[in-house]
Order: sequence, then C-alpha cells, then structure tokens
Amino acid sequence: MVLVNSAEFATHQEKYFNLAMDNEVHIKRGQYTFRLVCEPVIAEQPILEPDEDFYRAITMDEFKQKVLVMVDKLDKKYGRK
Repeated sequence: MVLVNSAEFATHQEKYFNLAMDNEVHIKRGQYTFRLVCEPVIAEQPILEPDEDFYRAITMDEFKQKVLVMVDKLDKKYGRK
C-alpha cells in the first residue's frame, strides 16, 4: 500500500496511476483518505442493462401532459387567484 498526500498526487498523477495497477494507492486529503482503484474495462458487456424501471419510463412530453392535467384539476378545485 502506498499513502500519498493530495499535493504529491496532483504533481505526479501519471506515476500514481501506473502504480495503482499493481498496488493499493491511498490519497490523503485533510481528514479523508481516498483509494485509487484500477479495474479493467470489459468492452463486450454494456455498462448498464435496461431493467424494469427502464421499461416503465415515460418521455418528457408524456410527463408534461400528466402535469398539465394535474394542474388543471387543481385549478378547478381551488380556483386561480
């Protein structure tokens, strides 16, 4: 494990990115420590796959229409001042 302060990391970023390929690199900034992680990118798999929420999504136009209907109902119920 390598511990480095944020100023040193900012000055020598390339060095620490290369070092993170084989070692754990921790960057100290104030009272916090950040861990630099190196993970391989897998090109064959999509980053996000559609789930059931994706298929329930509506367009902005559909959302706008629903909001306008709700506003009209509120106007009728409470009246516009």
